[in-house]
Amino acid sequence: MEGGFFPFGGGDPEELLGALREFAERQAESVQEAQREQFATLTLSTAVELTAAALRQLRVDGPSDAQALALRDAMRVLFPEAVALVSAARQGFMRS
Repeated sequence: MEGGFFPFGGGDPEELLGALREFAERQAESVQEAQREQFATLTLSTAVELTAAALRQLRVDGPSDAQALALRDAMRVLFPEAVALVSAARQGFMRS
């Protein structure tokens, strides 16, 4: 059969199977990478949301300069804590 029935690999079913396997592996890797990127984005977003929620709970008084300083100080503590919580949750998720 010149050209064969299969559109790839010159009609050899083994070559076609190999090409399909390689294609499926590339697709799976692509999907996994997209999922990792999405998870990283969601993780960072969650950390930001946790920080923002905590900052909304703060009651700061005084002039605007003093308020800004208090918020910056709180962010220095809150954001790393939020990242640590999200990271711990992520590690638990990855184990299951």
